[in-house]
Amino acid sequence: MSSLQSPRLWIRILFAAWIALATGCGPKTDSTDAPAKESARAPAEVTETVSETVEEESTAGIEGFNGKIELDIRDSEPDWTPFTPKRAPKDAPNILFILYDDTGLGAWSPYGGRINMPTLDSIAADGLTYTQWHTTALCSPTRSTLLTGRNHHLNGMAAITETASGFPGSSGRFPPQVTTIAEVLRDNGYSTFWIGKNHNVPETDVAPGASRKQWPTQMGFDRFYGFIGGETNQWYPDLVEDNRFIEAPYGPEEGYHLSKDLADQAIQMLRNQNATNPSKPWYLWFNPGANHAPHHVAKEWADKYKGKFDDGYDEYRKWVTERMIEKGVLPEGTVNTALNPIPEEMANPADTVPAWDSLSEDQKRLFARMAEVYAGFSEYTDVQIGRIIDYLKETGQYDNTIIIYAADNGASGEGSPNGSVNENKFFNNFPDDLQENLKYLDVLGGPETYNHYPTGWAAAFSAPFKMFKRYSQYAGGTADPLVISWPKGIKARGELRHQYHHSVDIVPTILEIVGAEMPETNHGVKQYPLSGVSMAYTFDAAPDAPTKKEVQYYAMLGTRGIWKDGWKAAAVHAPLTGKGNFDEDEWELYNLEEDRSESKNLAKENPEKLKELQDAWFAEAKKNNVLPLDDRSAAELLTTERPAEEPPRDTYIYYPNTACVPESVATNVRGRSYKILGNVEIKEPDASGVLFAHGSRFGGHSLFLKDRKLYYVYNFLGIEPEQVFESDIELTPGKYTLGMEFEKTGQGDKGETLGNTKLYIDDKVVASGEMRTQPAKFTLSGDGLCVGYDSGDAVSSLYKTPGEFEGGEIQAVGVTVKGEPYKNLEAEAKRMLMQH
Repeated sequence: MSSLQSPRLWIRILFAAWIALATGCGPKTDSTDAPAKESARAPAEVTETVSETVEEESTAGIEGFNGKIELDIRDSEPDWTPFTPKRAPKDAPNILFILYDDTGLGAWSPYGGRINMPTLDSIAADGLTYTQWHTTALCSPTRSTLLTGRNHHLNGMAAITETASGFPGSSGRFPPQVTTIAEVLRDNGYSTFWIGKNHNVPETDVAPGASRKQWPTQMGFDRFYGFIGGETNQWYPDLVEDNRFIEAPYGPEEGYHLSKDLADQAIQMLRNQNATNPSKPWYLWFNPGANHAPHHVAKEWADKYKGKFDDGYDEYRKWVTERMIEKGVLPEGTVNTALNPIPEEMANPADTVPAWDSLSEDQKRLFARMAEVYAGFSEYTDVQIGRIIDYLKETGQYDNTIIIYAADNGASGEGSPNGSVNENKFFNNFPDDLQENLKYLDVLGGPETYNHYPTGWAAAFSAPFKMFKRYSQYAGGTADPLVISWPKGIKARGELRHQYHHSVDIVPTILEIVGAEMPETNHGVKQYPLSGVSMAYTFDAAPDAPTKKEVQYYAMLGTRGIWKDGWKAAAVHAPLTGKGNFDEDEWELYNLEEDRSESKNLAKENPEKLKELQDAWFAEAKKNNVLPLDDRSAAELLTTERPAEEPPRDTYIYYPNTACVPESVATNVRGRSYKILGNVEIKEPDASGVLFAHGSRFGGHSLFLKDRKLYYVYNFLGIEPEQVFESDIELTPGKYTLGMEFEKTGQGDKGETLGNTKLYIDDKVVASGEMRTQPAKFTLSGDGLCVGYDSGDAVSSLYKTPGEFEGGEIQAVGVTVKGEPYKNLEAEAKRMLMQH
């Protein structure tokens, strides 16, 4: 195992080269070939030359500088104009943008939903509630539009960053032709802060040694505190502060929850701002983990909703639609749509919704509790946001703060028809088991679960529309809450606005309010024009005034649609099915002026209007880099190999006392034979702790010492029991190569890899047996690969986080997927150990 040879050899070679250069022992230039040195000039000559140079520079001038430059500063006149940072206009408003995840129009109290949102209710009472605001149907793409004001394909964000496919519209990277609103605001005198979720960094750049070029602090934000990726464990989050990975400040046993921590950090940033630059306006983008899975919240918050969802999701859809009509959010006559509108032969089975009455009593009990946890999670986070609002009021900043409170896509159907206590099963195409899930009924929302409600609640919280998140052709995926308040700048209080708008319209709105413009050229690159239109006209408009928007296309994971002048065309297609044949899609047509819920297909009655909208979709697709369409499965999309800064290799070396390596750039053992070897010196008889860990209790594997024995545990998607291999002998002080080997023998019917595992102490097999490994990633939450400890949530129940290795020393741990016999690799590792 050549790459497990001593790193000291590499260091010696580099050190010798450095010494050679420093002492002149390296390659030399013959002095006879060097040009003769110029003789030293007299002081008068030097003075004359400098004066000439100064005169030339002064004559040429410096752009924007109107002072006077002479040889002596006493004879010169300064001009600070080109060097003074631009100040925002006096009384420029602050901007607080709160963006939830995975929340449909029928969830929250301001819209008639059953989830109590006291902070949002108060903001809505002070401002405007929008009833026809739309998004892209998925988080990374929507967030990209809110950052740049361009359509998501122009931002390279066809879907989430983990599904990048190497085309202009789906690169997973912001191109140089788009500038963020943060950069524009910062250049116009604003402080800029990003708190919480960031799902817009390329997957391979989420690593300690990777490029930070597309991290927040290089995209126009002064500060960042949160997590990078689609989701994270709310009890054990994967945190980043500015440009570095950090551990959570304390644990759930001490009252930690990510929503609370994010609010704490936001208030602290604003306090610091107010202490040093009280006259400087700020832009704070606050992105909680709520309401994305895992739905984590303390039991008392979920218990506030006990029994409130016992009527089931079918009845909830009817109830909430009536409430939305009563509140004026929906027009009179709006009807609910079908729960399963996609024909069975074309539907994604994971997205189907069984009728509530067809469920068993156990299913109803479990599913109702899942909705209670989701609701508690949402309200708890809203209350934490209320602390930020309270701070603004206490410091006199509230009245002149524009507050934008929204969600990024419809409610999420990733829980499958049966719900899940471990959402990662969805991304591994692995079905949930009811009896397995029922074991966790009493601890749902706690650290023991990674839970997600079933598709029925996604449809209910996205009522009255068809489908939910990921479905861009229907409003169930794109219709989202949006509330805007600005006491000093908006006269209306507690009013509705029905103008049709989209997430691309937020950036133009902010620019108009603050009097700034998106640059035509930035960093030497001509910029794409803005895709959206300003919504500022709605502040003073009548609730039903005509919209100034003309057209908006939709495309996500193979689904597509278009809105134009009040009409909507939608192609019948399900995401993540891998069925393709897009040219055979049937198109539907809706008149949203008369049918807000998209319930009456008018395609046969209006073929010319349908053709007009179809042509408009293709025109928009060409203009926005939408093609090719991609409906491949989640497992296929998430496991596609993508280019990275590091060249592909089959052997990885990891060292202790370093940050955990994110899964996106860690060794990939999925579907392969692999080996893990660690060189370890045991100095104390009771040495114990983690040698290697990757993942969490919801999917991962770990090599560790406990009770003087060597263990390897593979935790298959959190499904009990853990696959445990325990050495049949005890370890005593000394130097060892400890490791394991998995040999693939086949594949299961659900995509899992089957094989045999051997546990080694040096070259002796100390345990063996059959094992299965999961088909896709361990988790989307970011739980990385660690050496010497287990970050966040422990992979195995046999030890507690962080499980730091004590009583010895780890030299290094190597992982290989080369398929070489273990004995050859062990010999290489042994040689490395002896050189230590």
